Amino acid sequence: MADKTHSVDILIIGTGSGTHILNDIPHNKTVAIIEKGEAGGTCLTRGCIPSKILIHSADVAEQIAHAKKFGLNAKVSSIDFKTITSKATHKVLGSSRNIEKNLQSLKNVKYFKGFAEFIGDRTIKVGSNIVRAEKVLIATGARPTIPNIPGLDSVKYWTSTEALRATKQPKSMIVLGGGYIATELAHFYGALGTDITMIQRSDVLMSREDREVSELLTKTFSEKYTILTNSETKKVWQKGKKIFVEVKTKKGKKTISAEALLVATGVTPNSELHLEKTGVRTNTKGFIQVNEFLEAGKNIWALGDVIGTFMLKHSANYEAEVISENLLFGKQKRRDYTAMPYAVFTSPQIAGVGESEEELQEKGLHYVVGRHEYIKTGMGLALQDEDGFVKILVDPKTRKILSCRVVGEQASTLIHEVLVVMRNNLTVDAIENTIHIHPALSEVVQRAVWNIDWDHEY
Repeated sequence: MADKTHSVDILIIGTGSGTHILNDIPHNKTVAIIEKGEAGGTCLTRGCIPSKILIHSADVAEQIAHAKKFGLNAKVSSIDFKTITSKATHKVLGSSRNIEKNLQSLKNVKYFKGFAEFIGDRTIKVGSNIVRAEKVLIATGARPTIPNIPGLDSVKYWTSTEALRATKQPKSMIVLGGGYIATELAHFYGALGTDITMIQRSDVLMSREDREVSELLTKTFSEKYTILTNSETKKVWQKGKKIFVEVKTKKGKKTISAEALLVATGVTPNSELHLEKTGVRTNTKGFIQVNEFLEAGKNIWALGDVIGTFMLKHSANYEAEVISENLLFGKQKRRDYTAMPYAVFTSPQIAGVGESEEELQEKGLHYVVGRHEYIKTGMGLALQDEDGFVKILVDPKTRKILSCRVVGEQASTLIHEVLVVMRNNLTVDAIENTIHIHPALSEVVQRAVWNIDWDHEY
């Protein structure tokens, strides 16, 4: 049977943030959308949305575990693990099916299920269909990286996908990795009672973070779980229902075992599309290379995890806004990542924006520091958060914020005050001069600004 050929104005590969441009596409333009898996992209189907639904259960469990310090005698009598994970899976899969159904119902859209590969310039083959487009947007995302560890391919390991959809809670789990995904999932399982062991190559968890933050997270995790830093996984094997891992540590080799093994050592871009057929280039790690306008080639754009700039849903959504202007309306809008924030939903919660203090030092940039602890505010005292803090680094000449780190309860919300100031090119005085509600937790941000040591410049 001969392949069927389709000619369209715009082709979108992937159904995550790339489909956001659909809202701006004129009705007289024809569109093709290709998706090889569940519609909605990584964030919805196997990333930030399901993980945060699960992590909320972990946060509640941890609050109950610490109830005694608030004068309450409470405990979790049982955990319906299947209900917790099934609820999240049901919600995301339901949303995914609705997205696919809506995309298929659009009059000017042709929806194709299957793996896409370029066979020529802006020409894609998907199944028995060939799609030729005037303009192409590549938004194929990324997938978990599977490290080359002897024996790994012969055991039943999990990636984040399996960890988010498991219906039976393991009594014990070994986590390979110490980044955002590894620490969030360790928090979820650990707070619900799974015995957690984490294996991390560097000397701290989240090693790319501000050093002070990394050290605090490593310390708090070490009080709850077994954390093997400066360690390397040498081989893996399975006996019955147990998985064994040989680890090389500073003190020598040791063997540990658990019911489950989670591999969370990074991501690999979904860029195996025969991009050479259409002039698109990738770097040595496989991420698509784009210019300041997010162009990957002539009339080809790319966004999100597949370009590897920021591995964040909100950054991909922002990139879709930029591409919408350029792809649809012929503008030359430059990407502007000023004040691009992130958050890690561990315990403690972490949020940040800008470069770490160590990165500022490496670049030789001058800064002054403002810092305040949660416990020294009214609400922080009520929450009894003894570890939480806000640290703001400011240019002493311009008084503009260079970076900020928030660690503690509601960190992902508290940092937004700083983001508004940075994104709108304001000075730190905007926070200092704003009247804050007392005793709201947001006072910790204002007081960090009050505490800036203008006389001590780094």
